[in-house]
Amino acid sequence: MILREATVRDVPVIRAIAHATWPVAYGAILSPQQLRYMLELMYSEDALLEQLTVKGHRYALVLLDDVAQGFAGFEHGFNRLPITRLHKLYVLPSAQGSGAGKRMIDHVVARARDHGDIAVELNVNRFNPARTFYERHGFRIIRDEEIDIGSGFVMDDHVMRLDLR
Repeated sequence: MILREATVRDVPVIRAIAHATWPVAYGAILSPQQLRYMLELMYSEDALLEQLTVKGHRYALVLLDDVAQGFAGFEHGFNRLPITRLHKLYVLPSAQGSGAGKRMIDHVVARARDHGDIAVELNVNRFNPARTFYERHGFRIIRDEEIDIGSGFVMDDHVMRLDLR
């Protein structure tokens, strides 16, 4: 299993993984309408290109036998604070339990430390079982928030943090 930085050429791969993982991760949590809306909002080609080229997000792909199994999207200095924001981490259902998720968490934490950030933060849906994955890797819930994402939809999340000091 190897990990490499993604480029704009990898946008179709990131989109394909998102579309394969989201129905499994959120099918019992979100309505089909919200699922479609959020995938388009966050994973359209234009949205991903903007994240990679304008917003300064970095993406890493984890590969097994040269086939992408998952991705992580993150940003250093989030909100001009010394915090790395883990915006996205998804592993194909067939690769869950393979260590791909841990490999990506370790990568993001190492890059955060290299950048001099003091913490890694993320949002996870309050009802998403992935919360326990993050807790096993040292993240703790620091607050809850409800985010209006438009079209009558909200994200009902825990904000989790891993302190690096």
